[in-house]
Amino acid sequence: MAAISSVTSPASGAASLADSVAVSRVPQKALGQDDFLTLLATQFQKQDPMKPMEDTAFIAQMAQFSALEQSSTMAQELAVMRAEQQRATANSYLGHQVTVDAGKDGTVTGDVAAIDVSGSEPRLIVGDKSFSLSAVLRVEPRVISAPAPAPANAGGSQS
Repeated sequence: MAAISSVTSPASGAASLADSVAVSRVPQKALGQDDFLTLLATQFQKQDPMKPMEDTAFIAQMAQFSALEQSSTMAQELAVMRAEQQRATANSYLGHQVTVDAGKDGTVTGDVAAIDVSGSEPRLIVGDKSFSLSAVLRVEPRVISAPAPAPANAGGSQS
């Protein structure tokens, strides 16, 4: 009779596997496509052969995962689009006279001299203060005076 060396019980094997996984595991905020496929493969391996998962359940899981992934991608793209729209709006205020809500100081009116985009959202620089786009109450075009007409050449000769 042949002897089997290095036999471990399922409980001790699972514990050592769990220990090695716990050390190398890096927490993630969301499941990705690779995670889903890993779970699906594990589900197929562990299913009862007498009661296999129905193909409709598999298709439903794939559809749910696909919808979730598309929703997540769309949310990220909308956040980027919103940030770009805020920058474009802030840039459109450059040179215009704005009235902004200054909180307890009432309102401030002045020309937008610059845009500060160093933070999470663009801020308008009016005078020596910075204001968020949501503080804008009124926007007016800056009054641009027409240039004085050029003097006519009175003593010139004509050809």
